[in-house]
Amino acid sequence: MIDFNTLQLAVEGYPSRLSYVPGEEVAFHCSARVSSFSVEITRVGADRQRVWQRTGIAGSEQPVPKDAYANGCGWPVTFTLSIPNDWRSGFYEVALRGDGVQGETALSHACFVVRSLQPGQNSSILLVLSTNTYNAYNHWGGGCLYTGATQVSFQRPLERGFVTRPEAAYEGRVLNPDPTLDPENTRLLAYLTENKYPLWCASSGWHNWERRFVRWAESNGFQIDMAINSDLEERPEILDNYQLMVCVGHDEYWSGAMRDSIDAFVERGGNLAIFSGNTCNWQVRFEDEGQTMVCYKATADRADPVMGTEHQSMLTAFWSHPLLGRPENLTIGLSFTRGGYSRVGWGVPRGSGAYTVYRPNHWAFANTDLRYGDLLGLGSYIVGYEVDGCALTLAQGLPVPTHEDGTPPDFTILATSPARLLSQTDRYSELPPNAVWGDTSGPGDLEGIAAALFGDASPANVAKIAHNHAVMGCFTRGQGTVFNVGTTDWAYGLESDALVQQVTRNVLAHLK
Repeated sequence: MIDFNTLQLAVEGYPSRLSYVPGEEVAFHCSARVSSFSVEITRVGADRQRVWQRTGIAGSEQPVPKDAYANGCGWPVTFTLSIPNDWRSGFYEVALRGDGVQGETALSHACFVVRSLQPGQNSSILLVLSTNTYNAYNHWGGGCLYTGATQVSFQRPLERGFVTRPEAAYEGRVLNPDPTLDPENTRLLAYLTENKYPLWCASSGWHNWERRFVRWAESNGFQIDMAINSDLEERPEILDNYQLMVCVGHDEYWSGAMRDSIDAFVERGGNLAIFSGNTCNWQVRFEDEGQTMVCYKATADRADPVMGTEHQSMLTAFWSHPLLGRPENLTIGLSFTRGGYSRVGWGVPRGSGAYTVYRPNHWAFANTDLRYGDLLGLGSYIVGYEVDGCALTLAQGLPVPTHEDGTPPDFTILATSPARLLSQTDRYSELPPNAVWGDTSGPGDLEGIAAALFGDASPANVAKIAHNHAVMGCFTRGQGTVFNVGTTDWAYGLESDALVQQVTRNVLAHLK
């Protein structure tokens, strides 16, 4: 792993919570290495609208506990603001700048979401931000779920790059790596190193995908309200006044109560549009009144205290694990266990980054003139870096689910692209050089998932999931519809790909 420099920032901070409605007070907890600092808050959507600023806030440096990543900072409140009633629902960027400081150490960022005071009145669409995934990848304070931690706190700053960073060709994605040189991944890592951004901001955060989606949607006339992952557990009624829930980018970590809320919403006639990949892969638990997120991941069957108890349904393993008996396919139609990676390391290293269309007459492809076998997303690399799929076979030349993995009976496969879970053994590795990976010691996802699903990583079991696909498809559940693009990088196609834009427009218009 590359050793990224830790900057001594002039000021850093975090809000008491990440989700509010107008009229509520936001309290910020800050540590400053300068005597005073300034704050600017901006709503980020189709454009940037500065809504609040304050200068000359007294600064004081606070200690960082050794376990801050797991149990939070415990810093006192530095300043507060009451959210005005006219603030629209959306994402609010908080810029913290040390007074009298110049250069890259002067500025840091926090964020929060404003929910609608009157849900559903101005929009029928609710975008739920993947804040659980932000927390999982945030290494601030010395640890995250990718460096061996089993719990991470929301009560700490986000690392640089999660909220905003400079636009650049390789700022947040891995494109077309060569398996021997991996030039695109190398350029991504060079970008992060040159700008002193941490490893994990390329895998999560508002900046990568959700920002692009919101900018496109608002620019194209779609009104979007926002919430965060934990809102679905803490206030499940938030979905009651919306027709469509949307998740975008990399929405990897879901609690059981989150799934319950979404399942009930769709059953009673709500719709779910997933413009995300690696979605709902791990179960998490919230503790400490929602301030701590727990996930034991691959060690859950050995280390999670709920294992073997009456609460084993809350085991923080991957959702398709047989010990849970609730594969994510049941909720979202697809699973990472039948997808994996595209254009990463030796995971389909020279793939097109596009979907092959199989059912062009589906409503999602209206007004695109796409035909059977056409490539959707060619040149915009929408398939990657992590993708979801399902067990499938061909029937009369068309892909159909086998349903052995929990894929719903009426799931319709619209498009596919080859994908692979990466192998890592004592003698062989498919991980890219200088990998954007937490643990390169093995086993790889391919062997680990095979062992969990089928009992061991024998060649026969590994072969069952060695040749996977990214899948785009949809199904009905109760009175509602679920549409899933099955890839993290879909939002990159919204930048300039007219076909990806039209499909997205069709999905939102049909389901909202």
